[in-house]
Amino acid sequence: MTDCGCEKAKAELEEYLHNELRKEDALDIREHLEHCPDCRSEHNVGRTLTDVMQRACKETAPEDLRDQVLLRLRAIQSAH
Repeated sequence: MTDCGCEKAKAELEEYLHNELRKEDALDIREHLEHCPDCRSEHNVGRTLTDVMQRACKETAPEDLRDQVLLRLRAIQSAH
């Protein structure tokens, strides 16, 4: 493994957060994050945002909101 540097770590952070990198690249970024407080901080922000978004996507909309959205969609569809 080699330190990939800040530029590469930040450029590939999104893919790293979603486990979309090759194993070798992910290991390089993980090693860099262990030694770079700036990139580690950016990673923590990204991880927090990812976690919040994943939780939000699992929540169910209130029934009345769901009904209102469906009615509006049907009205738009019937107009076309």
